Amino acid sequence: MIHYANGPSLEEINHTVTVPRDWGFWKTLFAYSGPGALVAVGYMDPGNWSTSITGGQDFGYLLMSIILISSLIAMLLQYMAAKLGIVTQMDLAQAIRARTSKGLGIVLWIMTEFAIMATDIAEVIGGAIALNLLFHIPLVISVFITVFDVLLLLLLTKIGFRKIEAIVVCLIIVILVVFAYQVALSNADWGGVFKGLIPTADTLSQTRKASDGLTPYAGALGIIGATVMPHNLYLHSAISQTRDYDPKDKKDVARAIKFTTWDSNIQLTFAFFVNALLLIMGVAVFKTGAVKDSSFFGLFDALNNTSTLSNPVLISVAKSGILSTLFAVALLASGQNSTITGTLTGQVIMEGFIHMKMPLWLRRLITRLISVIPVLICVSLTSGESELQEHTALNNLMENSQIFLALALPFSMLPLILMTDNKHQMGMEFKNTLWVKILGWVSVIGLIYLNLNGLPSAVSGFFSDNPTTAQTNLATTIAYILDILILGLLIWTLVEFHFGNKRIDAERRAQQNQQKGNA
Repeated sequence: MIHYANGPSLEEINHTVTVPRDWGFWKTLFAYSGPGALVAVGYMDPGNWSTSITGGQDFGYLLMSIILISSLIAMLLQYMAAKLGIVTQMDLAQAIRARTSKGLGIVLWIMTEFAIMATDIAEVIGGAIALNLLFHIPLVISVFITVFDVLLLLLLTKIGFRKIEAIVVCLIIVILVVFAYQVALSNADWGGVFKGLIPTADTLSQTRKASDGLTPYAGALGIIGATVMPHNLYLHSAISQTRDYDPKDKKDVARAIKFTTWDSNIQLTFAFFVNALLLIMGVAVFKTGAVKDSSFFGLFDALNNTSTLSNPVLISVAKSGILSTLFAVALLASGQNSTITGTLTGQVIMEGFIHMKMPLWLRRLITRLISVIPVLICVSLTSGESELQEHTALNNLMENSQIFLALALPFSMLPLILMTDNKHQMGMEFKNTLWVKILGWVSVIGLIYLNLNGLPSAVSGFFSDNPTTAQTNLATTIAYILDILILGLLIWTLVEFHFGNKRIDAERRAQQNQQKGNA
C-alpha cells in the first residue's frame, strides 16, 4: 500500500482535464473553474466559523478589516502558488524539497503535517457538533463517526476530478446561501460593517479584553490563521496542473495562469463574503451580550431562542426551527468539503517532501484518527464540568488550532516568494512583478512580526482565559523559546534556499550550454 513516488504531482489527475484553446473568455473560464473552489473551501471551514463568529460576538465589526486583508493576502499567495505549479510543473512541496537538504525537508514536512492536523481538528469538532445537533447523536460517538467520512472520499475518487469540483462548488453555494439568508433577516449596521473594513489602532489591541478573555490581537491572529492556510498553497500548486495545457508553449502557460487566477480570485471572493457574513451574524443576528455560549452549541441554541434574537422577523422565523437547522446543515457541509481538500493536500506534501505514496483512503484514516485524539481528550477532561464549560473548551481548542496555522504559514510563504521571484526558474515572463514582490514580502514580514509579538498571549491562553501571574511568566518564557526556534528555522530555510537556488541555476545553465554544444 505504501510505496516510493517521485513523479508528477497528483499523477492520477495531472493534466487530465481537457481545455480547448479556441473557446471564448467565458467558456474558457468555465473550463478552468474548479481548482479555485477546492482552495476556497479551506477559507470557510469550521475553524473560520469559530474565529469569525467569536470575533463578531466579542468586538462587533472591528475585525472586518482583518477578514478583508487576509482575503487579499490569500488571493496574492494563491496566485503565486498556482503560477509556480503551472510554470515549473512542480508543486510547492516538490519545489521546496529540490532546494533543501533532507533534514530541513523532513522538518518542514512535519510542520506542514501538523498544520493539516490542526485544520482537521476544526473539521472533527465542526462535523461532530453538526451530527449531534441534527441527529442528537452523543458527542463522543459523533467524533468517531467523523472518521468514516473516508467512505465518502472512496466514493468521490471513483467519479472523476471534474465532478468532485462540481460537488464542492454546490456545497459552497449552500453555505453562502444559508448565511446570506440569516444575515438578510437581521438588522445589520451596514455603516458599521463598511467602517470596520478600515483598520484602526484598536484592531490589534492586546489590552482590550472580551468577557471570554480574548483580545482583538488574538482574534486577528486566529482569523489570519483560519483564513490564510499553509496547506492551501501546497494544494493549489498541485491541482493547478490538472488542466491539459502545453508547458512548453509560453502562450499556453500564460493563458493557464490567467484563467487559473481568475478562477481563484472569484472563488476567494465568495469565501470573503462567507467569512464576512459569519462575523456580521455574530454581531447582528443576536442581541448584544445575549449569547453567553459562543460555541457552535450556543449559537445553535441561540438561533432557537427567541429571547436572544435581535428583531421580530428573526424571532418569527426562529419559531419554526429553520434558522438553527440551516446553521447545522451548513456546518456539516463545511466539514465534508474540507475532507476532500485536506486529504489531497496530505498526499501532495507526503509525495513532495518524503517521496512516499499511499492510498487516499488510508491517508485520510490515519490523519483523522490522530486528529480525533485531542478532541476526545478535551471532551473527557470536561465531562464532569458544566455544559457551558465543555462547549467553551471545544471552542478554545478549535481557536488555538487556528493560531498554530498562523505560526506555520511563513514556512510556506517564504519559499513560495523566493521561488516565484527567481527569473532563471520562472523565466522573465512569469517571475513576480515588482508590486507582487513588494506585497509578498510585506505580507510575510508582517505575519512573522504578528506571530512573534502575539505568541506570549497565545501561549497563556492555553492555561486559562484568566491566567495567574505565574502562568503568564511561564507562558512568556515558553514564547521566547518558541520565538528563537521559529527565527532559527526561518534563517535555516533562507540559507538553504539561497544555496539550493544557486545549485539549480548552475545545473540549468550547464544543461543549456551542453544543448548548445550538441547543436
